Amino acid sequence: MRQILRATVTAIICLTTMQLARGEDVPTITVSKGDRLNLSIAGLTGADGAAATNIVQKDLTMSGLFNLGSANASYTVSGRADAGNLQGTVVDHSGGTVLSKTYNGENRANAHEFANDIIETLTGHKGLAGSKIAFIATRSGHKEVYVADYDGTNARQLTHDNTISVHPSISPDGSRITYTGYQSGYADVYLIDLASGARNKIVNYPGTNSGVAFSPNGNRIALTISKDGNPELYTVSANGGGAERLTHTRGVESSPTWSPDGEEIIYSFSGSGGPQLYRISARGGSGSPISTGYGYCTEPSWSPDGKKIAFNVRSGGDFQVVVMDLGGGNKRVVGTGEDPVWGPDSRHLIYSDGGTLYMVDTVNSQKIKVLEGLGKITEPSWSR
Repeated sequence: MRQILRATVTAIICLTTMQLARGEDVPTITVSKGDRLNLSIAGLTGADGAAATNIVQKDLTMSGLFNLGSANASYTVSGRADAGNLQGTVVDHSGGTVLSKTYNGENRANAHEFANDIIETLTGHKGLAGSKIAFIATRSGHKEVYVADYDGTNARQLTHDNTISVHPSISPDGSRITYTGYQSGYADVYLIDLASGARNKIVNYPGTNSGVAFSPNGNRIALTISKDGNPELYTVSANGGGAERLTHTRGVESSPTWSPDGEEIIYSFSGSGGPQLYRISARGGSGSPISTGYGYCTEPSWSPDGKKIAFNVRSGGDFQVVVMDLGGGNKRVVGTGEDPVWGPDSRHLIYSDGGTLYMVDTVNSQKIKVLEGLGKITEPSWSR
């Protein structure tokens, strides 16, 4: 709590020189004695105010950092949204400005940015709003690639290949998606530019090319390639070419995930026993085992803050989602499902369970349904 108060006070000191744009009757924010801040959302004015209010409210709720509906106010949130413009403000009870900013663009994007700025200003944490997810769904009768907002809205089908598409990976900035497709009859990697819709084949070595993960800067991808006869870990330019082999083993390397600084990769290695987690330099070398205490570990995801790894373990006939601190080795089960992936805040995970996508808050264990109704939904990937 002291850290939250310190972050809030610091934000107030840094931003009190900003100008307050409006003074309408507005939502309020107050600091609680618990782990969350208390907010009251009254509603933004303007032609697009109601829609913007709903988006901001949902973003703040899903962050897990706020209690909504408090009657006591230490801070006030106000705003106006219309004609591609959102003016958002936060003031304290004495009228001092905590946040004042104008957002220009599409209304939904403006509201997401405002919510993220509220979160970062008042708590010091990064928000989830505006991030995107990619995944595989079978609504068409085939495994196809889809993209949606992080909360499951605006879902749309990207591929119509009428064959098998697997292992989608969305770039950190949410502008590109790679996946493995079998249009040619072989496992090739394709890159889709979301703005233009352009699609290019970028990796098509003989054998398997699969399990792509973007580097943090989006310039390279890590994946499994079997062109040399054995499935090994490689990195390749995000536009294809420049393949560099990282591993040289008789086992199978898969499911790479990058460290936030791009210097290391954690992956799943299957040798003589069940798959285990290993870490290796992004320039190659010898992989080092990670002691997890489990006999079957797959699908690792490295948190953006670099402190945690989420992965799957097999428990009977089910897969459980485990979060482990890389520093101290502490671990705990946070859900039942497959393919966990971290959100930008290093607090939330999205994973699939029974063909439905769920989000879990790893701090308070709150689980919500993100997306269903598109057939079987699997293999989520989350932008930063």
